[in-house]
Amino acid sequence: MVKLSTKANKKAELKPALKQIQNRRARFDYSILKTFEAGIALVGSEVKSIYLGRGHLADAFCRISANEAFLENFDVEPYEHSHVFAHDRRRSRKLLLHRKEIEALESQGIEKGLSIIPLRVYFSHGKVKVEIAIARGKKLYDKRDKIAEEDANRSLQRELSDRES
Repeated sequence: MVKLSTKANKKAELKPALKQIQNRRARFDYSILKTFEAGIALVGSEVKSIYLGRGHLADAFCRISANEAFLENFDVEPYEHSHVFAHDRRRSRKLLLHRKEIEALESQGIEKGLSIIPLRVYFSHGKVKVEIAIARGKKLYDKRDKIAEEDANRSLQRELSDRES
């Protein structure tokens, strides 16, 4: 049995778990067609706040203008220890994408019924990344069909587990 040194144990205890910020309504309200991973331009206090999981993607969307992609309405709560350099909560944040990805997003974003929405914000190799998607809005009857299908699957699984025991 290998025992870690006390110094390693202390480091493991001090390191907080990285949290993802997810747009939980997105997969319910939209059919996801294609996803992209993008970097995001942030200031220091925003990175610290996102690291603590203090951001909200509920009303966020992406906008393409002048061959640049922007994340709009992404609410990042102010970092509690940065009083002087506090950031605006819902400012436009530039997304870092390759030109071909921006052109693909722009051409498909123009199509009627398609939207560009953020799905989640997470850390990858020490950098903040945003998973964005081209999505089509679902109709109310699509949502009802999905809920009914999930209920039927749940009841089927419940019956199968009752028969096995």
